[in-house]
Amino acid sequence: MIKVTLIRPKGCTHCIAVKKVLEKLLKENSNLVVEEIDMVTPEGQALVQKHGILSSPGILVNDEFFMMGGATEDQFRKKFEGLR
Repeated sequence: MIKVTLIRPKGCTHCIAVKKVLEKLLKENSNLVVEEIDMVTPEGQALVQKHGILSSPGILVNDEFFMMGGATEDQFRKKFEGLR
């Protein structure tokens, strides 16, 4: 299983774009799980501090920092390939 966590505020346009990419990848990969955490919640704030997230969305893959500010389909595909 590959778990992607988006740490984001509500209304973030970059976050919406990343979510659309992940929705496409979800259709292709039954082992993919996507979780969203609002960065203003205590849990979100803890993750922002832990991973030094300075722009949204903060993206974790399998609970490890991957990127912040967005990611492309190709970037996700390369990361997922490296996990197999």
